[in-house]
Amino acid sequence: MLKERILARRREGAKKRSVLIFARRVSLLWWVGRMSLHYEPGDDLVFQLESGFGLLRVLAFEEREGQTVWHLMAYEELFPEVEAAEAALAAPLGLSVRAAHLALTEHAFEKTPVARLGNRPVRDEELAAYRDWQRRGGRVHERSALLLLGLR
Repeated sequence: MLKERILARRREGAKKRSVLIFARRVSLLWWVGRMSLHYEPGDDLVFQLESGFGLLRVLAFEEREGQTVWHLMAYEELFPEVEAAEAALAAPLGLSVRAAHLALTEHAFEKTPVARLGNRPVRDEELAAYRDWQRRGGRVHERSALLLLGLR
């Protein structure tokens, strides 16, 4: 019984630390400059939900009719803490893709609260859905990534 309470307190403490780390990262990004997003293709981003933390990936961005369009990929998994999400990115091929491509306006992307975890090269396989979207002349969404994924 005592061991279970100790483990529960440790898990609760770890979750609080993850929330604090995430809040600090998002606050810092907001403070640095909310008007322009400072992300690059290959950036892995973390977002927070009540049930945990999720991952997005920047595939590309482009100028279209004077506005920036952001191209993202979303992973399926949710993690109990930011550190677990970072650990999962060490072996990204083990992650499941929830949405291979989302095209968002800059305004919609700004409404998606994220923090950068790192950057790794974008692979050709990751760009397949984006290139298909380009060929079709696809739609750009004005809703946040979380709304598009049905997570809010």
